[in-house]
Amino acid sequence: MKLTVPTMLTLLRILLIPVLVLVFYLPFRWTNEIAAVIFAIASLTDWLDGWIARRYNQYSAFGAFLDPVADKLMVAIALMLTVQAHPTVWMALWAAVIIGREIAVSALREWMAELGQRAKVKVASIGKIKTIVQMVALTCLLYQDNFIGLPIFVIGEWLLAAAALLTLWSGLAYLMAAWPSLKEDAKQ
Repeated sequence: MKLTVPTMLTLLRILLIPVLVLVFYLPFRWTNEIAAVIFAIASLTDWLDGWIARRYNQYSAFGAFLDPVADKLMVAIALMLTVQAHPTVWMALWAAVIIGREIAVSALREWMAELGQRAKVKVASIGKIKTIVQMVALTCLLYQDNFIGLPIFVIGEWLLAAAALLTLWSGLAYLMAAWPSLKEDAKQ
């Protein structure tokens, strides 16, 4: 297996997960800022690895498998850290919606692949918008402090709610795209 630059960036994203957790729990005042920076860097590598793969035709089966796994791991860990630090009903609900949808869509993609219909549940533009909103929201929530008078945490809470709604919307779009194939398979 040849490691491409996009795959190396994806592996970096996975390696940043324990660093994020460690920094998040360090007993210093500045750890929230560093945790936010680590998450922001990981989020940017998600965009960058895709751009490099498309621009320089550096696709690999391993990279195609690993990229969504790295994204889901990073988001799930950041959500868990955020809910643990701010255990409110709304924060837990938004996290549950986002993580639950990721599990459901992954299962749907797996099932559609079994049916030879994986292309019907490829990433749509609403999914990309959801990812951007989610990454910005989690960066704000990890940062926590106000910045030049802006209530960054509150902005993060609202963005996370928006990301959860976009998550439901995109999940429904994937399900609707797959429904004819699923219905046909159920008849057999």
